[in-house]
Amino acid sequence: MIVFDLECINGHAFEGWFQDKQEMETQQEQGLLQCPVCDTTAVVQKLHPIAIRTSAPVRARSNEAHQAFQAGQEAMAELTDRVARFVENNFEDVGTSFAKEALKMHYGASEHRSIRGTTTREEEKTLQKEGVPVIKIPVYKKPDEEFN
Repeated sequence: MIVFDLECINGHAFEGWFQDKQEMETQQEQGLLQCPVCDTTAVVQKLHPIAIRTSAPVRARSNEAHQAFQAGQEAMAELTDRVARFVENNFEDVGTSFAKEALKMHYGASEHRSIRGTTTREEEKTLQKEGVPVIKIPVYKKPDEEFN
């Protein structure tokens, strides 16, 4: 058994126990991983810094590793933000009608266009069964500035 730290799109962290990494990836692809707090299936494995033994003093290694980890986290946050902004600015938001609109385009009932929105698990299964190409991109909600 192996334990992975997981995190949902809403920032809830939790553990998952699996036979191996392949089992975790299979469950993730099938939408079986679910956040125990908010029930979302937009769940990813949390990245962890790795430790590599060098001849540098422990304090220097620790500080360098922390700085490298922090730089990686900042780069990932920037990339995530850029992808989210691109999708927001270049894709039509069809909200909860995503599956319906995607199927219309797939079968030629409407013109092809770039859309974004939300789906239920059942709608995701239907889209997959019908062969509709879909990419799931987790988008983190930003806290409402009025409440901060």
